[in-house]
This record gives sequence, C-alpha cells and structure tokens, in this order.
Amino acid sequence: MEHSKKNLKQDALDYHELPKPGKLSVESSKPCATQDDLSLAYTPGVAEPVREIHRDPANAYKYTNKGNLVAVITDGTAVLGLGDMGALASKPVMEGKAVLFKRFAGIDVFDIEITAPSIEAFIETVVNIAPTFGGINLEDIAAPHCFRIEKELRERLDIPVFHDDQHGTAVIVSAALLNALDLQGKQIDTAKIVFLGAGAAGCSCAKLLKLMGAKNITMVDKTGVLDTGRPDLHDNNRDLAIAPSSNKTLADVMPDTDVFIGVSAANTLSVDLVKVMAANPIIFALANPDPEILPTLAHAVRSDLLMATGRSDFPNQVNNALCFPYLFRGALDARAKEITEDMKIAAAHALAQLAREPVPEATLKAYHLKELSFGKEYIIPKPFDERLLARVAGAVCDAALKFYH
Repeated sequence: MEHSKKNLKQDALDYHELPKPGKLSVESSKPCATQDDLSLAYTPGVAEPVREIHRDPANAYKYTNKGNLVAVITDGTAVLGLGDMGALASKPVMEGKAVLFKRFAGIDVFDIEITAPSIEAFIETVVNIAPTFGGINLEDIAAPHCFRIEKELRERLDIPVFHDDQHGTAVIVSAALLNALDLQGKQIDTAKIVFLGAGAAGCSCAKLLKLMGAKNITMVDKTGVLDTGRPDLHDNNRDLAIAPSSNKTLADVMPDTDVFIGVSAANTLSVDLVKVMAANPIIFALANPDPEILPTLAHAVRSDLLMATGRSDFPNQVNNALCFPYLFRGALDARAKEITEDMKIAAAHALAQLAREPVPEATLKAYHLKELSFGKEYIIPKPFDERLLARVAGAVCDAALKFYH
C-alpha cells in the first residue's frame, strides 16, 4: 500500500492499534493440549531441564530459547530522529525492531524499555536480566553515555552486546562505501573522507573505516573540526581527532574532499560545498528523515556524483536492517560471546559483494522493479533480498568461529 503524507499518520496509528494493540505477541513452540503435555511443559517434567541447566549452564542453549532470543533494550534518550522521548514512548520502535529480527533472521525478541535513575542503574538492570538472553541489542541510547553502557556491558557479560545505532550503521556505511569508491575510481587508503557528525554513529563509522584501511578522515561536529587542541574531546572521539591546523569548519575541509558522510542534521551541507568536492565525489547524507542535502539539489550541481541517503524513496538507502538481523544470526549460530571487529568487517564485505551479483527475480518483484544491477544507483542490497540471511549471517558465523577456534 502506498501512503501519502496526508494519510500516513492515521495509517500508522491504525497499523499499531488494530486488530489488537502493538506489533508483538508470544506463542508457544510446544503443544499444550493434554494433561501429558502439561506435565512436560510444567511440573513435574520441567524439573528435568532445570537440573540439567543447573549441572551445566551451557544446557540452557539446549533446553530453552536462550540461543535464539535477543533483548532489544533502550532508555529512550535518542529515539529515531525524535530525540529524548522517554522509555515508554520508545516502545513502538523497539517492537518494530523485534519484527525485523523475526522477519529477516527468525530471531525472537523481548523488547525492554528501562527507566533508570542513573547510568549505573541502567547497566545493573541489563546485567541482572542478561541470563535470559543469547544477545543484547542496545537501541536509541544517546551519546555519550551509550559508549560507556556498551563498553561496561561487553566487559561484564558473556553474550554479544551490540549498539546498533553505532555499529550497525558502521557496517552498512562501510559496505556501501567499498562499492561507491570502486565505482568512482577511488581507493579507501587514499580517499579524503569528511564526516559531519561525531556522535555514536559517526565515531563508530569512522573507526570501522580506519580498520578497513581509511587513512585520511576528518571529523566535524557542531563546534567544528575535531582536532587534538579542542578541550571537549572524550574517550570515544579522541583517537579520531587530527592535528590542529587552520582548518576549523566544514567549509575549510570540504575542498577536494572525495567522500562526505553526514550523520548529523537536515540541510547542513550546502550546494556550494558540494561544488568544491573532488572529481567523482561520494555523498552519504544519512540524517533522517531529512538528509544533510537532498539528492535533487546535489545532483543538480554535480553530474559525476554518487549519493546515498537513509531514506527508502531515494536510491542507495543505508538501512540498518541489512545488518543487525544477520549479524546476530551469525553470532547466535556460532554461540559467540561478543561481536568482534572481524565479524563486523565480514558482514560489510559480504554485503558489498552481494550487491555486485545479479538480483533475484523475487527481490525485483518485492520492489516493483523490472531490473536492477550494480551501479551508481545500486551499491548495497535491498532489505528483502532473501540471500542476505545465508550470505551475511554465514560470513559473520565463519568469522566468529575463526576467532574462537
């Protein structure tokens, strides 16, 4: 169904309310129709797996749903593009995340919205409920406290902890950029890359790109260029700061830039700055719902441009649904204790490679397309490409198994 702006609001509210409120329900995976079923599902039969798990905690993966259950957890401080909406108001987004986990990777999810009096209390809450789950997906938590939360949880828990707003975005951006650079005749180790936005997503993207070979990255935030002379640097962005120079603003660093990656706010990249970029430029304008510059404006002044956004109504949507279901599927299948950098890089390379291959007919039909092939308007796979599960999850699982063995 196509939604106009006029009816989108009501269609969305009806979708979430009818025929019953919300987007999730819990269904039993075992029969419970007879007295015999009941005696196995609960007392006295349930005592047997309890004893086995008490004897060896690894048996929880054998006798419970732990190995296919992820917690999507938030404090509601950075909900989509809406900001600090609070834990309760974030619940529709967390339920939506759960739907995507199930639809694309067959993973069950409990969405958990936490109102906590402090960062410490939030962390302790997650630690205390963690035995239930095979993985933790942190979502819509504002910077900079999202960094501390993820770091402490990764250190304290023996299951994968993944902040999707940081690392999911980084994987998709990296995959898309690998292909964009190739199409534009550029190399990651020599490309001049400028980030506008140095929050959770921007810092994580830049760090993953550095691991993949990028050597010339300049970060710009609302204060200006991140250089080592700034007193407001913190642990998560300090290693991305460059040496102080006369370049202090976005306008100072944009001339001859090969790649602009925006993870900031609407309308923050001007046409004039697009004009001074290097030949065959790449622009990822990822602010949602309104990008740093509209593709129509950017293409009007640069015919040699390759562009991506975070929106589905323009080519090359950078969509986290291409990453997190498959990253967790691979991690769960490998029974990984963490998400490693190698696992993220494996996911990025698998996504990049998949976009170079012929698109299945079923995928074309899902998007009402007659044809689609690798090029400036198709640099990353479509979310409804059924090959993603085997290819990306498989690459992640292989990387995890190599790490542990």
